[in-house]
Amino acid sequence: MGPRTAVAPSKEVKVAGGGRGGGGGRGGGRLRSSSDGSRYSRRQVGDTSSSSSSSSSSSPLLSNPKSVLKRPVSREELQTPGGPYVKKTFTIVGDAVGWGFVVRGNRPCHIQAVEPCGPAAAAGMKVCQFVVSVNGCSVLDLDYRTVSHLILTGPRTVVMEVMEDTSDH
Repeated sequence: MGPRTAVAPSKEVKVAGGGRGGGGGRGGGRLRSSSDGSRYSRRQVGDTSSSSSSSSSSSPLLSNPKSVLKRPVSREELQTPGGPYVKKTFTIVGDAVGWGFVVRGNRPCHIQAVEPCGPAAAAGMKVCQFVVSVNGCSVLDLDYRTVSHLILTGPRTVVMEVMEDTSDH
């Protein structure tokens, strides 16, 4: 009757978690890449005493967050030689909860959120980076649902190439 304490080997996207009230996206939960991109999943870390019976109604608050991008960016703009974008490569080892980031957007996708203490943040990933490839496969022409699916169905260690705008710094 309590929250689940393990994630199934199938890398299940929705992980049960207790509600702590208020706070929206803050607290002890972990962001999780979701294959359909419709919502973040949360899991209380180290707290098995909270009740999980209250909480599917609070999840929609996390659905479809506003884009973090200042303006739309095209694939061509990302690939222009001498442009303001620099390519970075990250190797992210997923933990029991996920990889700690959320992908959004369409041709190209971008990093919408990075969990501050998660594997992606530890690797150096930041919000607003554009996803170029996942495990050596170019994803510039894909939408976020397809990119998320590639990550969720691939190996636990993900190698990602991203483009970061250096003009914002």
